Amino acid sequence: MSELDKSQAVDVLNRILEAELAGVVRYTHYSLLVFGYGRIPIVSWLREQADESLLHAQQVGEWITALGAYPSLQIGRLLDTHKHDIGAILRESLEAEGEALALYRELLALAEGHSVALEEFARQMIQVEVMHAVDVDKMLRKPGDVSPFCKESI
Repeated sequence: MSELDKSQAVDVLNRILEAELAGVVRYTHYSLLVFGYGRIPIVSWLREQADESLLHAQQVGEWITALGAYPSLQIGRLLDTHKHDIGAILRESLEAEGEALALYRELLALAEGHSVALEEFARQMIQVEVMHAVDVDKMLRKPGDVSPFCKESI
């Protein structure tokens, strides 16, 4: 197995860290803007997503320090269309999840054949992010519509 390019891996891991921290802020922000009859379960789900993003950020930060580098203190791009109906929130969420998924795929490409542990971490995170995107996609569908909301492949 050839050696992992630690500099490139840390760069991608820091971008993932920033994206996950942005997820914490984004989902927390969304949870404050939900109103109406379905508020309680939706707020709970959004706050669970914020907690999951924080866990992912912590895991990624552990990888950064394991590689002997300094975790970024930056935060990723925050999407906000200033439209806060549930559909808009979910569409923004789906876009952000797609960006995070692309970063985890980039990490996997860097780790493949170089670090089994980092490769497995990237694969695990891809699976988690894909399933989250699938859930959001299903939430965006009209009842009874089995066709994916987003035509992009998982």
